[in-house]
Parts: sequence; structure tokens; C-alpha cells
Amino acid sequence: MSKIYFYYLKRCLKLFAAALLISCCFFSPEKAFAINSTASIIKLKTITGTVLDAQDGNPLPGAGIMVKGSTQSTTTDGNGAYTITVPDDNAILVIKYVGYVTQEILVGNRTKIDVSLKANATDLSQVVVVGYGTQNKKDVTGAVKSLKSEDFNKGIINSPQQLLQGKVSGVNVTSASGEPGSVTGVIIRGSGGVRSGSSPLYVIDGLPLDNSNTGSGDPLTFINPQDIESIDVLKDASATAIYGSRGANGVIIVTTKRGKAGTSTLNVATSLGVSTLARALPLLTADEFRVEVPKTGATLDDKGGNTDWQKEAMRTALTQNYNINLGGGADKLAYFASIGAQKQEGIIKKNDLNRYSGRFNVTQKFLEDRLILDMNLNVANTKQTRPPISTILANIVTNNPTYPASDANGNPIASLIAPNPAFYFDLEKETTITNRLIGNVSPSLRIIKGLVYKANLGIDNSTATRDWLNMPNPITTRESRLETFNNINKNTLIENYLTYNWANTKHNVSALAGHSYQRIFVQQRNTSINRFLAGGIDPIYNPGVGQDLTLANNRPGGFAFINELQSFFGRVTYQFNNKYLFTANFRADGSSKFGANNKYGYFPSFSAGWKISEEEFMKNSIFSNLKLRAGYGVTGNQEIPPKITQALFSSLAASGYPLYPTGAYPAGTTYTRLANPDIQWETSKQTDIGLDFGLFKGALTGTIDVFRKVSDNILLQVIPADPIQPATEVWGNVKDMTVTNKGIEFELDYRHQADNGFTYNIGGNITYSKNKVENSPYTVISAGSVGGAGLTGQTINGYVNNQPIGTFFMREYLGIDAKGLSIYRDLDGDNLSTDKDRISAGSALPTTVYSFYASAAYKGFDLSVNFNGVAGNKVYDYTHNQSFSKLNLSRNANTTREAIADAAESINNNNFVSTRYLKSGAFLRLNNVALGYSLNTKDLGINKWFSSIRLSVTAQNLFVITDYPGYDPEVNIDRSIGGVSSYGIDYLSYPKAKSFIFGLNFSF
Repeated sequence: MSKIYFYYLKRCLKLFAAALLISCCFFSPEKAFAINSTASIIKLKTITGTVLDAQDGNPLPGAGIMVKGSTQSTTTDGNGAYTITVPDDNAILVIKYVGYVTQEILVGNRTKIDVSLKANATDLSQVVVVGYGTQNKKDVTGAVKSLKSEDFNKGIINSPQQLLQGKVSGVNVTSASGEPGSVTGVIIRGSGGVRSGSSPLYVIDGLPLDNSNTGSGDPLTFINPQDIESIDVLKDASATAIYGSRGANGVIIVTTKRGKAGTSTLNVATSLGVSTLARALPLLTADEFRVEVPKTGATLDDKGGNTDWQKEAMRTALTQNYNINLGGGADKLAYFASIGAQKQEGIIKKNDLNRYSGRFNVTQKFLEDRLILDMNLNVANTKQTRPPISTILANIVTNNPTYPASDANGNPIASLIAPNPAFYFDLEKETTITNRLIGNVSPSLRIIKGLVYKANLGIDNSTATRDWLNMPNPITTRESRLETFNNINKNTLIENYLTYNWANTKHNVSALAGHSYQRIFVQQRNTSINRFLAGGIDPIYNPGVGQDLTLANNRPGGFAFINELQSFFGRVTYQFNNKYLFTANFRADGSSKFGANNKYGYFPSFSAGWKISEEEFMKNSIFSNLKLRAGYGVTGNQEIPPKITQALFSSLAASGYPLYPTGAYPAGTTYTRLANPDIQWETSKQTDIGLDFGLFKGALTGTIDVFRKVSDNILLQVIPADPIQPATEVWGNVKDMTVTNKGIEFELDYRHQADNGFTYNIGGNITYSKNKVENSPYTVISAGSVGGAGLTGQTINGYVNNQPIGTFFMREYLGIDAKGLSIYRDLDGDNLSTDKDRISAGSALPTTVYSFYASAAYKGFDLSVNFNGVAGNKVYDYTHNQSFSKLNLSRNANTTREAIADAAESINNNNFVSTRYLKSGAFLRLNNVALGYSLNTKDLGINKWFSSIRLSVTAQNLFVITDYPGYDPEVNIDRSIGGVSSYGIDYLSYPKAKSFIFGLNFSF
């Protein structure tokens, strides 16, 4: 054993030194074995060889080789080479590699055996993570989709959700903003709540994350996509019920890469991305502006310039990525470590995201493999710098294009219509620095045969500091101000569970029982200062330079809360004759978020499967796999604010009461929110029926799922029923109100490998779904706030009976009358245009989500293409509603051709929220195209130094086909009201980028 440790330790140290010194060295395995050749056992026969991919001839590191019927085994090194001793010529070698067909080879009189493994087209033995355990894909009875790293989207990736976009049916991934580090939305099988959110539960290496955001941006930005091995999506309740109260919106399980025993590898990946604005808004040019302004009857304010203000605010942005990882191990030990750095520029100037991450995990076996210890540790530092983006976008879309942006010396010129964005780049910025540490220790002990105890101790600690700095400037008459927000999020997890497995020739039983406790502490504190001088010490580093530190303008603030969740869970799976499958899950959750009278919720699920292809009457059919699945389950949703079951009080001097003849009134204390200890869990009941199939020896595979999910006990902040109440609001469950999602999912994939080594793969998925709100006691629950002249008090979205979530509830625009004013449908016939005339005008949620892809490979070249799109949804162009009109043009503010298309429209026309600004949100996007070439290091004579070298170029967001005139149809700006979610609103959204990424990957 010491020889093996010595050999791999020595090789790892040499390879690591090579990377640091940017030099090459080689350590010969043959020499290592020669050193200790005297220790070999003469009676045993030594076999050497290599294990290669039958398709491209590349080595397969980590492939397992064992002597059949014995405990003798080994694995291939980074070059695919192996050495193993066998007892005699009658020995049989078993060669295995994940995703490849296992081979058995008789040794005979040979001493060197080279093996070529063929890829397994169906890969039904693929391991799927299902929560607190794994299952073979062929044995899964729930709606579960597993993606491996080779299937991920390519390009500039900021968060794991983007890797999934278009890859999983029933999952709608929305990158609603082009800003680096912005939140990526994920909705699995439709939205089910009004106030409780629709984000799924994320589990990273066994640790469930808290969806509370620390700082700003996406909460998963800390994960380096290069470290991810697989992502498993649990879609239906029969799969997610094991997570109970957090499974209503689905579960996404992220598993990071791990080392393989018996091999050592060092991989380096670098890339450079170049990004530009993908689609500009069709604003008037300076020449068009000079023609159109006089048509409104206004006097043209022409400064003689020809300025494209969008170009003035944007740039060609660069993204740099550097990643190094090493992994390996010996018989009892496996390890993996990585470091990564990403420096990304946004296409808007002075907008940057820098991320530095490090990861280490190790698996160590003890006590003859009875005790296994897994440890994971990830640290990340992200720094996001951004100017006042909404303000800049508002200015560049309305600024007069005849105004020059700068003088002869390059200094920015102040604009009289809208401020020159150049001033904002220098005077105002927001900086957020987030440090995050996430890790867990998970020992497992095999007590007796089949019975394993496992513990999981996890932590997720993050801290963030956000500084919003406004520098003084005499030109723009800005007063200086600094606001600082300090955030802490501490997530602690303790889990203990037992797993028992038993099987014979007919029966296979697995049982799981466990307990979980999770505690989440969130805190924010904020301070501010006013009136500091420009220059000198940056106030971020010394807030004492502020000249106005009074409580009147700079009162400190903050909040803190603790959420606790205690759970008992269990699962039983049973197989009979490898044909008939049954799974039952149960979880009881007790949450501090809910009232004393309903602290616990109970979430069961059941599912069954039938492997039809294993029946005798199917043995000679065209089906290599045919499995029918059905499941039903209940899950919960606890994504609501903390403490809402308790009464809330406020003490204000303005609410004081004269208790004394003279002097100041004492502060008065009043109710803000009423207590409600009877609040119950919001629950979702879901039924799923699915069919998995494979034809032509697994070359063609697919899945069909039909689902129905009904959410009830809807949690909502409402006005008290009794008009005489000390408080204006109370939280409660809306009786009988339901949100129903139902639909059908279809996936298809075809793979082919020709005898000459050419391979190709085509496939796609499509989801058709409907969503409906029923039995709501309210005429409309409003969402989608707006503001500005003529818009105050109006809303965009509404939750209406018998209509889907995300419905646009507004006036119906009919055109322009003889006076040049807008005509709206008079629904109640009172000859007035009021809120009573609003209609349900479509939904922001797409009824169809689809994607298709293709890939091919031949002699080192590989090409992949991925498309994705949606249909059946609408987008409200609030940017057009507020910023573009004839009235604004008459004031020498820029606009679009669409806004002034009707010559009869008056400049005095109103801009009410209406279907005039409601547009189709359907699109088809070329998400990414990747072309790569893997050098044959053996033919080049450099295989002693490099096991692989790959060059690649990727185009991301190359084009989008859509009728939507904005920057991008995939938008969703948060305009929620009182926490009621809004959908499909575009307001000064950060534009998307088109990117080209050049990559170099090599391994030692």
C-alpha cells in the first residue's frame, strides 16, 4: 500500500510544480514500478495495457479493472494505462467506465491487453441523485432529469441555472437581465403561489440552501460552473416530497466534481470572451429626429451633433476565465481541488463582476471500508460594481441625438433634456463584496451488511457589504451621500439518517429514515452619511468625513430574524423481479415561520413503475427500454416572510398622545399587523404519469410526462374582514382559493455512431402547460406597479379568477379618435374609462417552452448547437409606456418610430396602462454554438507531457427571432406590490449581450 501512496504522491507533486513553474516534466510509471520490482510476487502474472475510447482513441482515466471473482482491482491513470496482477491464464478481466459498455476479457497467454470501450447509448445504469441517496436511472419512478457536465450549455456562465436553460422539459429558466451576476429565475412546472414565490429548492452536495439573498445579485453566483459534475432536477411531488415543505416548487440538486481513486489528473481551462450589445432599441437617429420634431409643432433644439447615446453608454466587454483543478487518490483515498477566477465586464460601462473561488473535497475509507468520510469545502469572493443602471438607461433612450456627448477635449457636455450618462459613470456607483463559505462533513458507517448510518453536518456562511456612493458635482448640483448595508446569512444543518438495503434474486428493498434540523440566521445593518468633499479619502474607507451625521438624515437601521426547520423523513423503495417498482416518501416538517396551532406539516408521496420491456412478451421487440411511471404526492411551500404569525407594533412620535400638560408628547405605540397563530402551510398536490422509452438498442430515447399540480391554502397578506381594526393588514390562508398547473412534457434524443468514428446526436424537448387561479374571493389581486405622469395608481398584472398567474389586467386599447386621443373599450357601458373597464389580456407565463439541439464529432472535431424558445406569452413594454410618446418628442426627447406611427395622434394624448403597450413575448434564440478540436497528443509526440489539449470557440446569443421591439423579450423586472409577484414587465431592462468565447483546455 505504501508503494501506491508514494507513487501517486510523488507524481502529483511533480505535476503541480510543473503548472506553477510553466515548465514540463515527466515521471515514468514504468520507472516507478521498476524501482520496487524486487517486491513483486513471482507466482502472480502481471498484465499491463491501456483503456481507450473506441470512438476517438482518447485515454479513459479512472476506468476500473478488476479480476473477476476476486478482490484484486486497479484503475487507469491519466494516460489510460494500468497494471494489474492475475493468478493465471484463466483469469478474466472486467473493465468498467461510467457511460461505457462493460467488457470482460480472458487473459490467456497475454501480458499486455489494450481495451477500447464503446459508449453506452442508453446509459440506463446512470446514477441519478434523488435526495438523501441515489438510484439507477432505470429504477426511478418519479419525474427526474439528470444532466452531466458534457450536456451543459456553453458560453459565459454566471450561475448554475444557466447551464440548464433549454435542457430540461417543464423547466423555464429566465435570464431576465443581461447584467453580470443578475438573478436567474427558474420555474418548474408553473407558478403555484401568489405571495410565496416560485423559486425551487437548491441542494449543493447535500446541503439545502436558503433562498434568502445576501447582498445583491443571484444567490448561486458563488458556484464555479467548472466545478459542477451533474445537476439533477426533481420535478414531481413523488420525487420532491422527501424535502417536504420546500419541495412545492421543485428541487435542483447540484453535485460537484470529485477525485477518482487510482489516478491523478491536473486540468487547466482558460477562456476569453468578447461581448457586444446584441440588439439596440430602434430610436430615431439625429437626422430622423430633425425631421420628426417639427411635425409635432414644437421648435427643434438642434446642437448640431449626431450622437448615438446607446453607444456612448456601452462598450465591447471582455470576460476572462481561469480554472485549475487536480484530483486523484489511492485505494482508500480520493480528493479533488480547484481554484477559479472570473473577471467579467458588463456591456454597460463601469459595470463589472469579479469572482474568485476555491473548492476542496476528499473521501477517505477506514475500517475495511466500513467507515467512509466525505468532506466538502467551497469558498468564494465576488465583487460586483455597477453604476446607476436604471438612471443611465432612462437617459440614453430619451436624450436628444443632436446633442454632442463631449467637447473637443473629450470632456462630457451637460445635456439640457436628460443628463449626460458620462457624469453618472464617474459620480455614482454601487459596490457589493460578498464572501461565502459553504461546506459539510458527511461520515457514513456500515453497521451490518446492508445497514448504513450517515450524518451530514453542514454550514453556509456568507457576509456582504454593499456601498452606494453618490459623489458631489457642481454641474449636476448633486449632494454627496454614502449608504452602507452590511448583511450576514448563517445557515447550519444537522442531519442523521439510516439506510437499509436488502436484495435477493426476486426482491430488492431499500428503506431510509432520518431527522434533520436547519437553522438560518439573517441580519442586515445600514448606516449613511451626507455632505463630504470630493477628492481626498474615499468615504467608503472613512465614513467620518461626512459633514452631516445627524439622525434626521442618517438614522441607522437594520433587521434580523431566525428561521428554524425540524424534520423527520423516510423513504421505502421496493422492486419485484426487476420489473415492478414502488416508492413511498414521507416527511414531517416543523417550521418557526408558521403559527403555534399549525407548526407541523405532513407531506407524503407514492409512485410506482412497470418495466414493460423486461416482460417476456417484449424480449424481441424494438424497445430496449419501456417503463411506465405514475406518482402522487403532497409538498409544501414556506417561502414567506418570517414572523408573520406574530403581531407587529410601531412606536412613532407622530402617533404620540398628550399625557402631560406641557412638554413633548410621548411616542405612541400602535398595531401594524395582527397576529394569526392559525396560519397553515401552503400545499401543492401533484399527480404525474410518465413513460420512458428507448428504441433501436437505445439509440433513440424519450420521455413523456403528463402532470397536474394544484396549490391550495394560498398564503396572502390581506385587509382584515372587520373594518374596525387596530391594524391595516393580517396574514392568512385564503380559503378554497387554488392555483392549478397542468400540462404535458415530451423529450426525444437520438444518437448514432458510424463505423468510421463519426458520431452525431439530435434531440429536443417541449412543454405545453396551462395555469389557472380559481375560487379567489377577490375581484383582482393587483401586482405590477407603475409610476410617472398620468400613471399613478395604475397596475399592470392582476390575479383574476379563471385566469392564469401573471395575467395582464388593463384597459383594452382600440385606437385613436378624431381628436387624436386614445379610445378604450367601455366594458360597463357608462361612457367613462375607469378601472371597471379592465380586461384579462393574456399572461406573461408562456404556454409553450421548447428547445432543440444537435451535436457531431469526427476525428478530434466536435460541434454543438442549442436553440431555445417560448410561445403563448406576452410582455408589457413599460419603457415605451413611460418614455416614448409624441408629447416627449415635442419636448425634444428622443423616441421610437412605433410611438409616433399614428399621424393623427395628439401630443396631448394620455398614456394609460393598456393593451397598446402589450406585446408578444414569443421568441426563438440560438443560445449557443460551440466548435472544438482535440489535439492527438500521441501523434504529436507530446503525450508524455499532455494527456489532452482542446481548443474551442463558442458563440452565445448569436441571434433571437422575435416580434418584440425591446432589447430582449426574455425580461421580468420586479414590480411587485406588497410582495405579490409581478410577471412579464419590461422597464429599462439591462440589454443582453452577444458573445464570442475562445477557450483552451489541457490536462497533464
